[in-house]
Amino acid sequence: MAKHTDDASNARNIGDERDGSSTAIIILAAGASTRMGRPKLLLTYGNRTLLRHAAETAAASICRPILVVLGAYANQLHDEIDDLPVRSVINERWAEGMGSSIQVGVEALNTYDRADSPEALVLMLCDQPYVTVAVINDLVTAYHLNGKGIIASEYAGTLGAPALFGREYFSELETLRGATGAKHIIAAHSSDVVPMPFPKGMTDIDTPEDYRQLQHAMQPQTR
Repeated sequence: MAKHTDDASNARNIGDERDGSSTAIIILAAGASTRMGRPKLLLTYGNRTLLRHAAETAAASICRPILVVLGAYANQLHDEIDDLPVRSVINERWAEGMGSSIQVGVEALNTYDRADSPEALVLMLCDQPYVTVAVINDLVTAYHLNGKGIIASEYAGTLGAPALFGREYFSELETLRGATGAKHIIAAHSSDVVPMPFPKGMTDIDTPEDYRQLQHAMQPQTR
């Protein structure tokens, strides 16, 4: 099991990945927020929306390029991030589920205009507010140090996002359909997975109650 490191250690371990990045990020932001009843990615976390928080976190990481897959509410969401160093990709089939967004994101990445194709990608969600730059960078560090093809966050007894996949899994990610997410691939290749402890990853914002709990957690604690 890999452990999280600080940003300085990341830099020492893998060099200046920002300048010659071999790891991309795909941010999945196409869902309809049905359980929330309104576009949840436009809800505020601190002084930013959940979408902008995720995009800024990705932009501050060592990964490039950064693709954001939009679908429902695409126009509204695009306005939130159009000044950031990210590329928006539209999933016209967003209603089919997360698998279609992963497929669209990987297909777009494979046609990205860059001298060298990324050797790995990180799948990131917008509704996990506690994902930090260090969490993302540590996935990349673990990938370079462990020789495994999948580095997955571990929380609440499961493995999931954010998760890194080596290029050997890109074609498999492109076959995902409907609501099937990348956990299916993680489970199918357990011997090639390094878990990264991320207890706060269990917090995701799907319902109004989830958001109320997040707001409560952000309030200053008084004695």
